[in-house]
Amino acid sequence: MHKWLLSTLITIACAMGVYLMATGLPEKPKDEASELKEGQELLKIKATNFNFDEKEYRVKAGTNYKVKFSNTLGNHGVEIVGLDLELTKDNPELEVTFDKPGEYEMHCSIMCGQGHGDMVSKLIVE
Repeated sequence: MHKWLLSTLITIACAMGVYLMATGLPEKPKDEASELKEGQELLKIKATNFNFDEKEYRVKAGTNYKVKFSNTLGNHGVEIVGLDLELTKDNPELEVTFDKPGEYEMHCSIMCGQGHGDMVSKLIVE
């Protein structure tokens, strides 16, 4: 009886191995920082239904940033008032140097439902 059990387990393991090779294994996560130019920093902004992932985003004045925007749930955009910056799913990233220190309001730029008016955050340039 043990002979049958062992041979069955080996057959199942081989079948699973063939399946994984045929469908492919998931890719390793990409290190987004490796895409940055020398001296450049990364600012990631994520939106979900009716909020951003941070209440405040802090950046250093005079530093070049690659700003990346993504939606995790819903259809949103982000507008930074006073800096004339807007990112959406069609235009999800840009490079910018924040020159003027201060606090800037960020809000959703796409009407996204009942909680749209509450979808605000701050960008603080230090």
